[in-house]
Amino acid sequence: MEHTHKITLILDRLRSAHNTGNIFRLAEAVGAELCVCGYTPGPGHPKLVKTAMGTDQVVPCRHFETSFDAVQALRQEGYAMILAVDSLPGAGLAWEMQYRFPLALVLGNEALGILPETVAACDGTVALPMFGKKASINVGNAAAAVLYAVVASAPLKECIP
Repeated sequence: MEHTHKITLILDRLRSAHNTGNIFRLAEAVGAELCVCGYTPGPGHPKLVKTAMGTDQVVPCRHFETSFDAVQALRQEGYAMILAVDSLPGAGLAWEMQYRFPLALVLGNEALGILPETVAACDGTVALPMFGKKASINVGNAAAAVLYAVVASAPLKECIP
């Protein structure tokens, strides 16, 4: 059974096809769609083909020049909530948020973050708590934790076969 809550992940300038392939697999696991932005590897990229393990062929995916363009397009499509995933001041914790659907989550480049104009265009920011000195985790790991917090916020009968 598929869950009834539409989720789209916006990938902002991710460099690694390994991270992107991991996120394709996560998207397929939870029934999400993807928007790849800038130079983020998309379907057809040779390294993505290997790491996505076939999910690049089944997960709906669109390309946009920038994450800001993707946010604007999803706004036009009636998305109820678009959130940046980043540990910025004032960010809500992923498992304490009240999500509205359709929902989009913007994930940024590990070195550059999310484009500032994209963050400004979002409805807010969602984060994972960071207790270490480095306060940084891999974008694929962050995507998994936040996605499953979103899925957990929906009635279980809609998400589990």
